[in-house]
Amino acid sequence: MLPLRDNVPTRTRPWLTYGLILANVLVWVLYQLPDLQASVDELAYHPCEVVGECAVVGQDWPLTALTSMFMHGGWEHLLGNMLFLWIFGNNIEDALGHVRYLVFYLAGGFAATALQTAVTLSAASGSEATIPNLGASGAVSAVLGAYLVLLPTARVLTLIFFILREIPALLFLGLWFVFQLYSGGVALEHPQPGGGVAFFAHVGGFVFGGLLVKLVAVRAPLRPRH
Repeated sequence: MLPLRDNVPTRTRPWLTYGLILANVLVWVLYQLPDLQASVDELAYHPCEVVGECAVVGQDWPLTALTSMFMHGGWEHLLGNMLFLWIFGNNIEDALGHVRYLVFYLAGGFAATALQTAVTLSAASGSEATIPNLGASGAVSAVLGAYLVLLPTARVLTLIFFILREIPALLFLGLWFVFQLYSGGVALEHPQPGGGVAFFAHVGGFVFGGLLVKLVAVRAPLRPRH
């Protein structure tokens, strides 16, 4: 399922959402594309560093936990994350305000990294803990969790096998979350050589966003258009 737009207007321009998208694109184009492997070695996050079970690769993990949120593994990875942020981020920014939204976004990314690290170190092999983690997915997942809580009755125009359908946000995001949980379990049982998708980062970010958004929102989002 590919989301294309929602039906919820905003009061103000989502400048922070624009800025986050621009930052991710610039990091990819200007820093990563010229030498992808070197960029990953330098600023991607490695779970094994947290418990000292591997040599430090590039920068130390407290810094890479942040920098890895703005890095990606390929064009598809980048564009997918930015599409979701573009569609769902503006309404969360509208509800939280610009500064709170930025803090919320980054905190969601850290929560996502924390859960993925805990799962990797406790349930995966030692070699999997050395695989670099990178991507905005965890932080974007926090935005998705917040959207589900604040706007469950919104509708999302979705491309489903070349067919356009408007479906409730509750259904779209609920199915998305269930898929992450299921895929995370499968990934633990059948790990991919060289690493795969950090599904538990998605789960961690989503749960963080859903649980905390009402505590930090300064106003309700606008009602969906009918």
